[in-house]
Formats: sequence, C-alpha cells, structure tokens
Amino acid sequence: MKCMMSVDGSSIVRVSDEQASNLYHEGWRYVAKSFWKERVRDIEKPKEEKPTKTKSNKMSKAQKRHLRKSQ
Repeated sequence: MKCMMSVDGSSIVRVSDEQASNLYHEGWRYVAKSFWKERVRDIEKPKEEKPTKTKSNKMSKAQKRHLRKSQ
C-alpha cells in the first residue's frame, strides 16, 4: 500500500503498489503515510465529546471504616 497525492494537492489516496506505479506515471507523487493520516483518515471520523464526570463528595468505604475506628 502506498499513499499518493495529486499534482495540485487536492486529493490524497491510499492505493496498492500496482495502482501507485500507474498513478506515478500519470503525475501523482508519493507522500508519507503520516501525511495521509493527518489529512484524510483522521478528518473523516467525527470526534465525539464525552461529558466530564461530576465528582461526588461521598466518602469511600475505607474512609468510613477509618472514621468509625478513630471514634
């Protein structure tokens, strides 16, 4: 698998080695896989924001046990 970018830089594709050699002769150029990841793969996935958990003020079992022993 190779990552190829068009001459004008408008499209970046990941293709097999055979297709890559054909595209190279058509004027496309090779790019790094990390470049493809940044521009194509990671953009297509929508990022979901998880709500932050609220912190409770409840005492843990160990804290309760310690409090009972000290009294």
